[in-house]
Amino acid sequence: MSIPTIHPLTQNPTAAWKELSTSQRVIKINVTPPKNVVDPSKVRVVCMSDTHSLTPHIKFPIPDGDVFIHAGDFTRCGGEDEVTEFNTWIGNLPHKHKLVIAGNHELSFDPSFTHPLSNCRSPSRTMHLINEIPTLGLPRDSLTEAVKAKNMRDRLTNCTYLQDEEIVLYGIKFYGTPWQPEFCKWAFNVPRGEACLSKWTDIPSDTDVLISHTPPIGHGDLCCTGLRAGCVELLNILQERVKPKYHVFGHIHEGYGITSDGRIIFINASTCDINYLPTNPPIVFDIPLPPGVTKD
Repeated sequence: MSIPTIHPLTQNPTAAWKELSTSQRVIKINVTPPKNVVDPSKVRVVCMSDTHSLTPHIKFPIPDGDVFIHAGDFTRCGGEDEVTEFNTWIGNLPHKHKLVIAGNHELSFDPSFTHPLSNCRSPSRTMHLINEIPTLGLPRDSLTEAVKAKNMRDRLTNCTYLQDEEIVLYGIKFYGTPWQPEFCKWAFNVPRGEACLSKWTDIPSDTDVLISHTPPIGHGDLCCTGLRAGCVELLNILQERVKPKYHVFGHIHEGYGITSDGRIIFINASTCDINYLPTNPPIVFDIPLPPGVTKD
């Protein structure tokens, strides 16, 4: 297997996509929910992302299914009360399996913020980073309190939290990862290029459904400014090595929807729109069970 290389334009994803798009297919798929009756030979997956502690304001019903996925940014900043509220909300959903990853807003889940000494950062450096983060209308004290919260992962008792981890359900491998290219200096940010690639090399080659917070370049990553925010190296890894059936993500609210390159289905499941209103309904898809596997 060839060693992945860094795209020469990786630091400028907009320019990188302009070059790559000449040889890439992007097929837009209409967001239409499957029939209400679930085929017993298939696994129904219900996807959401970027709810930002606004689940009490969701007006649409959340379809039932076998697996529920939340692709990160379930809070505004990862505060203890926000995590507790989300855990209660997801606990009331009927799905048998519930998979959750963190996003850039879950400051209390990122050890580089919560455990600065063990990550070669001084507490003062952590506070400096907090002061650099755009507050998006949040009180600065909320961000400070969030990074002081301890063991937030343990508060998610009503779901399976994945952080660079896999889980096999119904013979289907799901892998979850929270990282994304540097974006407003929030949580789980890593520099583009080698640092991002090092995270994607951990994705198992036999992954069927990848859950990340970031989109890849070219799929669900176009910002309202006209710039691209996706990761070049992630798209390369997915197309050349991992080749999952589905890739579920969020992060870029205005990128909501489904696309495909002809082999992989890319799903931006952002619930909140660009104005942080929870208007986008869940995206639902069915996966055929592997041969010899049943849901019993």
